[in-house]
Amino acid sequence: MAELEHKDWKGTTDGTPWMQRTLIRWFRHTSLFIPYWCMGWMVPFYMITRRKGYQASYKFYRLRFGMNRAKAFWHACLNHFRFGQIIVDRFAAYAGHQFRFEVEGQELFDELERGKDGFLQLSSHVGNYELAGYSLKPAHKTFYSLVFAGETETVMASRSRLFSTHGVKMVPVGTDMSHIFAINTALQTGNIVSMPGDRVFGSPRSITCDFMAGKARFPLGPFALAVQRELPVLAVFVMKTGMKRYKIYVRKLQGKDKEALCQCFATELEHIIKLYPTQWFNFYDFWT
Repeated sequence: MAELEHKDWKGTTDGTPWMQRTLIRWFRHTSLFIPYWCMGWMVPFYMITRRKGYQASYKFYRLRFGMNRAKAFWHACLNHFRFGQIIVDRFAAYAGHQFRFEVEGQELFDELERGKDGFLQLSSHVGNYELAGYSLKPAHKTFYSLVFAGETETVMASRSRLFSTHGVKMVPVGTDMSHIFAINTALQTGNIVSMPGDRVFGSPRSITCDFMAGKARFPLGPFALAVQRELPVLAVFVMKTGMKRYKIYVRKLQGKDKEALCQCFATELEHIIKLYPTQWFNFYDFWT
């Protein structure tokens, strides 16, 4: 649900608004086999023209999984193809396609959602987190999701239309910092705030954690906020398992201070990546 900006990864969905509206209209009348097939032919083009993304993906499999060159190249290809499927699935959801979800840890979400206090839900750039907004439906609270303000009008309008039927409100993250006030109000009134836990946006305020055989920086903000307000924190991962099937993993994070809480998140994220190695979509050198 959150697409935010990084200096090497802009966070916006490719294509003009007209192209995106055309895709949505097309997806209303077709099986996903056809767009998957068409998208597959575009993968080599993207790997050639988006060299930084390909090189980051290739390096990820070489260094973090210890793969040889051939295996790392193959996994980089699969990684790009899977990312294309994720984008297709998002637009298919906008067009009205239904997906099946298996949830592991639903009771953790339900327990906090029924309580009177607010809580944080952390996302990451693995799998298809946006679809969590169409499946983990709050019955007693409102869900405030931070989203990148620079997305196209078509994507924002489609998200808003679907989220509005599931108790989800988007909070655009812009330069005026108005999202800070929205977050504080949401938590003070006992609601849910969703934000990414794996992106540092040019700020020096970060926490370094052990992650995938290296040291990586994670944003300080979510973890400092949780500790300062003594908020419960969930990490949610929405991973593609089939043609129109996803599995949602809900994990409760534990930690007495912000460093321990962040390390807990990093450990859970690493576990998910090892289960689904081709669904890591941070297309830049995360460990730089």
